[in-house]
Parts: sequence; structure tokens; C-alpha cells
Amino acid sequence: GAPRVASITTLVYSIELAAGFIFGAIAVISFVVSGVLFLTAQGQPEKIKTARSAFFWGLGGVVVGIIAFSIIAIVASFIT
Repeated sequence: GAPRVASITTLVYSIELAAGFIFGAIAVISFVVSGVLFLTAQGQPEKIKTARSAFFWGLGGVVVGIIAFSIIAIVASFIT
């Protein structure tokens, strides 16, 4: 049957753990893609600009993700 959840805390922790793995995978993929873009730019300014933009968007995503997980941790510390 369907898995049972012992408490809301366990459920939130499980969701947070899954989201962390997904976030980490997306971050790694983002940086690998920007690295490949840098390697294939061959000194062309427009391609380097695109690669740099991809890197900074990936970095911004990581910062937003860290802030989101920090907010969850802060709220959880007040609740429990």
C-alpha cells in the first residue's frame, strides 16, 4: 500500500531531503553546461558572453536555493 507518515515533521524532512537532491543535481548540471559552453566558445566574444551568462544564472540559482533552505531551517527551528 501507500507509505505511512509518522508525523508532519518526518514528511517535511523527507520533502526537504528530496528537494535538496534535486536542487544539487540541477546545480551540477547547470555548472557543467556553462563549463562546456566556455570550452566550446573558442575565444568568440558572443559565445563567451553566453557562457558567462549561463554561469551567473546558475550561481544565482544556487544562491536562491541556499536562501530557500535557510528559510526552511529557520522556520523549522521556531516550530520545533
